[in-house]
Amino acid sequence: MNWLDKLERRTPFLAVHGLLRYVAMFTALIFILYKVNPPFIALLDLDPAAVMRGQVWRLVTYICVPQTGSILPLPDWLNAAFFVFFLIWVGDGLERAWGAHRLTVYFLLGMIGTTVAAFFFGARFSNAMLMASLFFAFARFYPDSIIYVAYILPMKMKWIAWITAGFILLQFVGGSMALRAATLVAFGNFFLFFGRDFFSSVRQRQTVSARRKRFEAEQAPADEPLHRCAVCGSTEKTDANLEFRVARDGEEYCLSHLPSAAEAAR
Repeated sequence: MNWLDKLERRTPFLAVHGLLRYVAMFTALIFILYKVNPPFIALLDLDPAAVMRGQVWRLVTYICVPQTGSILPLPDWLNAAFFVFFLIWVGDGLERAWGAHRLTVYFLLGMIGTTVAAFFFGARFSNAMLMASLFFAFARFYPDSIIYVAYILPMKMKWIAWITAGFILLQFVGGSMALRAATLVAFGNFFLFFGRDFFSSVRQRQTVSARRKRFEAEQAPADEPLHRCAVCGSTEKTDANLEFRVARDGEEYCLSHLPSAAEAAR
């Protein structure tokens, strides 16, 4: 029994069924309010300085800020709608795979990691890293699911996840120490849930690769004959018409030199 099983037994009250559906609902509501009054959305981001001034609602409201960016010049309402439906799709999939309790714990740990990163490394954070951690978790369970990039290009989740991870890694390598630390902390939920499996799979692949190389090294060369006469040394490669038999003494002979039963018994 791992720590997640123990936690689930001790804290069943943490399970929130349909958690990301609620997040999606409030995200849609916030987008509508934003369209009515655009400055309103500036009051919702995770801004540590503002939180310290008493705006504590930001510790929660930032998770419902809609992501409206896109590589195509599309209306923001279309991108927001896609983001809302994507949240529902990911949430339903993760709840099927994990159950409500583990999904809730994963989400809460992601919120805590994002908050810690914002406060300790002086950054103003949106929910982008939290949503990315949900996306990576979904890709682990459903790697072959298809999503349409820019609404037109079908691509498997696992490839999108690898491409996204590549961009994050580039930012990690080229960024400041504060950004690197913030990234590690913000993705702490993913490392806690999947780190052990990831390193186990890496070790397993290394073990399998080492065994394959050892097996190939121990195999006979392709031009090595399968049969060889213990008397004359002839093989099926020297004469394709030769036939070979194993005598009672355990040696292999061509028919011309096959000893009689009496000779082999001596």
